[in-house]
This record gives sequence, structure tokens and C-alpha cells, in this order.
Amino acid sequence: MAKGICLDGYTLRVAGGKGPQCTLHQREGQHGNAVAKATYEAHIPIYYYQPTHADCQVLREQWIRAKYERKEFTEPGRQLPYSNGLKEGILWKRGRDNGQFLPRKFLLSEQDGCLKYFAKPDAKEPKINIKIDTINATFQPVKIRNPNGLQISYLKDNKTRNIFLYHGDGKEIVDWFNAIRAVQVHYLKVAFPVASDSEVRDHLRKFLKEGYMEKTGPRQREAFKKRWFTLDHRRLMYFKDPLDAFAKGEVFMGSREHGYSVTQGLPAGAQGSFSWQYGLTIVTPDREYLFTCETESDQQDWIAAFSQVIEQPMTPQEYASKCQEGVHFSPPAPAHQSHNREN
Repeated sequence: MAKGICLDGYTLRVAGGKGPQCTLHQREGQHGNAVAKATYEAHIPIYYYQPTHADCQVLREQWIRAKYERKEFTEPGRQLPYSNGLKEGILWKRGRDNGQFLPRKFLLSEQDGCLKYFAKPDAKEPKINIKIDTINATFQPVKIRNPNGLQISYLKDNKTRNIFLYHGDGKEIVDWFNAIRAVQVHYLKVAFPVASDSEVRDHLRKFLKEGYMEKTGPRQREAFKKRWFTLDHRRLMYFKDPLDAFAKGEVFMGSREHGYSVTQGLPAGAQGSFSWQYGLTIVTPDREYLFTCETESDQQDWIAAFSQVIEQPMTPQEYASKCQEGVHFSPPAPAHQSHNREN
């Protein structure tokens, strides 16, 4: 029988046991050891993402390996491969049009406050320069169909752009993920100098919810169309396909005190045909947005996610962002073209 220790709900096989070294097996009902945590989690940087059982395998595995195999958090001030504000390397990026993954050089720089990628390894100028404060990095192994799949979303010309990446080595892709978070924490500490570590950590963005819903247009008479939706804090975006590079439309989700709300069901006057029966309505100062969900559980999950955002007061930065960027679903086309445009 393999030697091992049960920590954080996992069995970590160690050298000398049978089977691969450090193979992980989830063990339900185990909650870890307080003494071990005091040693192996003594100095975790605030930016390092600590996964839960709901996170993907690569995050959970590298979290365990970082603690118990590499012992990354046992000493204060230890230099880590994702902690110095500079990282360079090759990641496989999905082509926007052909869907093919090709190697691309990426450079993350805290000094420049950006993430760059280059079309060729020897290119002197980056193809894209991504400001670090606009980035949302999240693991998407199911969507990308790769266990190490990472999605980077950012703003380009005030619109959200997605790029999809992976690396064959689990440690390398998780190091990139935490390196981005480390640079973002540096930026947030400058932007919010009096914020506590927990408040800074809460500002690190992640998708609140993703999934399919049906939507109709502003006249509430158009047929509902199935679309992929992503709620990125105060931005609700929809895509024709989950791997689209650009959203077909966006809507800013403000706070209740600014006239935003979400309700269960559809307005009585809604006439568009729909396949899914569980409706919800988002009310904004400009218009109402109507959606339907496939199941009641989906409906309630979306309502809870929207409510979580709406009930939070808007920060001055969010209010300024909303005013400057003009985030909205695609604007109505001129009257003679309106039947060809999706809103």
C-alpha cells in the first residue's frame, strides 16, 4: 500500500510508496491537519489563489504540490517563480478565426503594468499590449477542452476581448495565473492604498457566472435566441459561441440605488417566442432585458448572481468606468435595418 498523508481532503503519495509520486486522490470527510497547515501555509502571498473542491484539477493539484512537495509557503519572503513581477515564456494560444492553437511568446511586466504577446518568438513589437487592470484570468478546462486551459479576458477599445490559452505543464500554467494575480495586487495596492489585504484580494476579478440563456431584443417581440452569457462583476456579456473572441453585446450592471434590479419572470407584455420556460428580467435606467433559462435551478442561480452585484454599492471607479465606456448591448440599427440586427 502506498505511503501517504491525508491533507486538505486529499491523499498525497510520497516517495517510497507504490504508484506515482504525489498522485492526488480526493478523500471526502477529511479536513486537513491544523499543525500541518500552520507549517505549510505559514506565508501564503495574498495574491496566490487557494482553490476549493469546486475548482479544476490543475489548480487543486498544483496547490497541494506547492505546499507539500515544493514547500513554497514555509518561509517568509521566499522568491517564487510568480512573485517578482516579471514572467516570460511560451503559451499555446487559440486562433481567433481558425481555432487552431499555436505557440506564442508572452511577457508579463509589473513595471510596464501590462501583459504582452508576440506573434513570433523573435518579434520586437508585441501584437497586443494588455493593461493589467483590465485582465480577468480564469481557468476554463471544459470550455477550452484542455485540462490546463486558461481564459484571459480584457478590454480593447472599451469592449471585452477573450483569448484562450494552455500550457502542457500544469505548474507552468498555474504559475502564469498567479503571476498575473501578483501584478494585479501590486496595481490594486497603488490604486487603493488604504485597503486591507482582504479588500485587495476581493478586488481580484473572476467570473461570477457563465452559461446559456435565451434572450430577446429591446422591442420584446423578437424570438428569443440561445446565447452564451458571462457575468464579469458589473459586465454582463453574451456570445454566440463560448469560444468567441468578442462579445456580441454587453450591459453594465449597476447598483439598486442607481435604478438596477432583477426580477423573476417576464413582463406581461412580452411577446417573443421562447423555448425555455424560466424567465427573468433585468431592469436598468435605459431599458429592460429579458432572458429565459432552461431549468428553474439555472434561473435561480442567475438571479442570485445578478442580485449579488446589484446589491453592492458602486465604487467611484465603477461609476466613472460606466460613464466613460458606455457599456451596453449592441445599439439598435436604423429602422430599415433593425430586423437584421441583434440587440
